[in-house]
Amino acid sequence: MKVIYCAALAAALALLPGAAFSQGKTAPKDAKLYFITPYDGQKVRGGFWVRFGLRNMGVTHAGDEYQNAGHHHLLVDVNEPIDPKEPILQDKSHLHFGAGQTETFLELPPGTHTLQLVLGDAKHYPFDPPVVSDKITVRVRQPSQRGK
Repeated sequence: MKVIYCAALAAALALLPGAAFSQGKTAPKDAKLYFITPYDGQKVRGGFWVRFGLRNMGVTHAGDEYQNAGHHHLLVDVNEPIDPKEPILQDKSHLHFGAGQTETFLELPPGTHTLQLVLGDAKHYPFDPPVVSDKITVRVRQPSQRGK
């Protein structure tokens, strides 16, 4: 019985490194993630379209395990760096586009906001090296009050 226990324990320990290092899939070194719109410093009024660009990788759904493909995450007003060993958060500042979307209509309160894109793998982990866009700044103005 002790031999079976030791064999089971050895098998479980052998599987641990694979589970611990399943995140951080490699990305091509020439992969580039960027904003098509808006551009850095743009002034927008009310809601606006955000369009994502990606070169040398593909876009797929969350959960799909294709090589050199992932899905978009939009970080709004996030100052903390992304931890490549942790899945990308999902909250009002970390927006997930797990259906393979490449654009969204974003409504933010008036003021200055930062936006950054991060490409996540099937399980929402950043790639290695991380595929991130430059951080851009947009200024949201009050919607026009015509007719009032």
